[in-house]
Amino acid sequence: MRLLHTSDWHLGQNFFGFSRHYEHQQFLTELLNVLVEQRIDVLLIAGDIFDTANPPSASQQQLYQFLCAAKQRVTHLQVVIIAGNHDSPTRLEVPAPFLAAFDMVVVGQVTRQQQQIDIDKLIIPLRNQQGDIQAWCLAVPFLRPGDVPKVDDATDAYLEGIAALYQQTLDAALAKRQAGQAIIAMGHCHMMGGQVSVESERKLVIGGVEALSPAIFAPEIAYIALGHLHLAQQVGQDARVHYCGTPIPMSFSEISYPHQVLIIELEQAQVTSIQPIKLTRSVDFIRIPPSPAPLDRVLDILASKTWPEVPEQQQPYLQVRVLLDKPEPSLRAQIEQALQEKSVRLVKIESSYPRSTNTTGSDQSFSLEDVQKLQPEDVFLRLYQQKYGNCPDGPLLAAFRDLLSQNIAQGDES
Repeated sequence: MRLLHTSDWHLGQNFFGFSRHYEHQQFLTELLNVLVEQRIDVLLIAGDIFDTANPPSASQQQLYQFLCAAKQRVTHLQVVIIAGNHDSPTRLEVPAPFLAAFDMVVVGQVTRQQQQIDIDKLIIPLRNQQGDIQAWCLAVPFLRPGDVPKVDDATDAYLEGIAALYQQTLDAALAKRQAGQAIIAMGHCHMMGGQVSVESERKLVIGGVEALSPAIFAPEIAYIALGHLHLAQQVGQDARVHYCGTPIPMSFSEISYPHQVLIIELEQAQVTSIQPIKLTRSVDFIRIPPSPAPLDRVLDILASKTWPEVPEQQQPYLQVRVLLDKPEPSLRAQIEQALQEKSVRLVKIESSYPRSTNTTGSDQSFSLEDVQKLQPEDVFLRLYQQKYGNCPDGPLLAAFRDLLSQNIAQGDES
């Protein structure tokens, strides 16, 4: 049996005002071809299918058109989808009865019957092309505190509740399993030791817990298909635990990420291979220059650059990195002028300043008495020196003094 692990599609993302519908469609088309070429039996989608809890209707249509096409092209295909922290659990489950008719299961949330968690809802039989059960999937969605079982005398109710839920689902799956059948787990969470994309991932801090230990996954589980972290990675030394990563970059911090899906080969109850399939980046992310440079140098580079004429949806995203020694009110206007009529989308300007050499001693420690003696102009000069590494020019200092005098005059009148 061949499984394909993917996650974190973030359909409907609006990137600095630009729709990413085209990029997602290119990915879904490529994914469809992979499903056919690699003869995939089961598609596992480990959460964050959408970027927001209330995604645009075009993005919802995009998902269901893909699922229909996948079933038409790979008639024996099963699909298991779990909700991530970006998804609406209830909205994701709305079409579940309809999708079930096409061997597709959606688990958006943990439900209860008579105060007891419905464990059977989280255990999905995975069948081979002959229709025989070859594996059992623990389809556990993103868990909130109210989703997990109560553990008596727990040191951390949330963490231990997650571990207890996985153990309960595993116990129930083991009771169903027959010889030669594997156990696969899915989850959407932050595992201890996982590398984070700092610009585009929400920290999952609930009850003081940010990262979960891989120890919550018992040895009987053959493979753990995770979502949430955007960098494709194995977690620690446990070869069973994998994030497949995002199919397209979600931010400039992911500019060098290798985007992929993972194919898991099962023989009996064992994983015999885990194969990454690299994905094509349909729209490029560009940083100019690679590290911050003075404005004149940056403007010269931009003026000399050309990009092929393509429709806007295919134009590269551009981040411009400028090293300044003082505020530059016309910064964006100058950069936009240099890029005029060029086939590129300016989405971000990153301004940085040289570190102060502390020639004025501005970083020295002050006593409360010293602070009380500081005048407003002293505070302004020290903060400017700390941020920009030099002193304000004459016109800026004059403007500050004029503003200060106006405030003093208004205070005297009141």
